[in-house]
Amino acid sequence: MEFKHKSVLFDEAIASLNPDKTKTVVDGTAGGGGHSKAIAARVGRLIAIDQDPDAIAVLHERLDSLANVTIVENNFENIKEVLNELGIETIDGMLLDLGVSSFQLDNAERGFSYHRDAPLDMRMSKSGLSAADVVNTYSEEALADILFRYGEEKFARRIAANIVKARADKPVMTTLELVDIVKASYPAKAMRDAHPARKTFQAIRIEVNAELDRLQKTLNEALDCLSSGGRLSVITFHSLEDRMVKETFARWANPCTCPKEFPVCVCGKKPLGKMPFKFKAPTEQELADNPRARSSRLRCFEKA
Repeated sequence: MEFKHKSVLFDEAIASLNPDKTKTVVDGTAGGGGHSKAIAARVGRLIAIDQDPDAIAVLHERLDSLANVTIVENNFENIKEVLNELGIETIDGMLLDLGVSSFQLDNAERGFSYHRDAPLDMRMSKSGLSAADVVNTYSEEALADILFRYGEEKFARRIAANIVKARADKPVMTTLELVDIVKASYPAKAMRDAHPARKTFQAIRIEVNAELDRLQKTLNEALDCLSSGGRLSVITFHSLEDRMVKETFARWANPCTCPKEFPVCVCGKKPLGKMPFKFKAPTEQELADNPRARSSRLRCFEKA
C-alpha cells in the first residue's frame, strides 16, 4: 500500500521532544511513520498509535523491524487505556500531528478532498458516523451551527439551507455534489478567495471525527501520563485546534486565578510546567517544498 505523507515541521517536532535513549515516547498520530521512525532512532521505546487501519498496515510494513517500536490501532484520546494495557506507568514525551494526512487527502475514496469526486466519508477510523450521515440526517439548524463553529463559515446558514433543499430531492452522497451546493451558496465576489468548500469540508470532518472534543480530552490525559520533565508536542493545522492547544498550555503554565490587581498570588495554584518556546512555524523552504504546511504550528509543553 502506498502511504505518502509529508511530515511538517519534521526536525522541529522531533527536537521539541528532547529525545534520548532513556526515554519512552508516544507518537499519537503515527500515520505513515515519518515522525515515528525518526523518533524511534533516538529513544529507548516508541509507542506508535493511529486509528486509521490503512496507516496501521503501513506502520507494520515500515516499523516492524524495529525492536523498540510497539504499534497500536487506537485513537490517541485513549492514551491512558493504551499505556495501561502495555504496562507503562508514565511516558517522557508525546507527539500529536493533527489534521488529515496527505495520504487521506490524496486517496479520493476516503472522501476528505473537495477536489475529487468520491463518496462522502471523511472517517479517519473508517468506522462510525460518516460525512454522508451528517449531511443527510442533521437538521438545518444543526448543520448551520457545525459549519459556523467548526468551519468559521460566514455563509453557514445559506449553505445549510441549500443542503436541506437538495437532499429533499435525493440524498447528497458524493464530495462534488456537496461542493456544488456550497458553490451555489456563495456570492460571486466571495468565490475569488480560497476554495469555497474548504471551510465546509473542515467543519464536517471535525464533526465526523469529534476532533476538538477528543483533542481536549487527550491534552488533559497526556499531561497526566507525562513524567516530570516530559514533553507534549502538538502540530496544529487550523485556528480552532491551535487556539485550544495554545490556551490549554497557557493555563497549565499560569493557572493563577487571582485578580490582576493582587500584588502576590493567594489562590495557591502552582504552574504545572512551562512552554519551552511560544510556537514554531514552517520555514520558507518548507513552504516551498510542501504548501500544505502553510497553516501549521508547533506548540510544546514541558511538565514540571
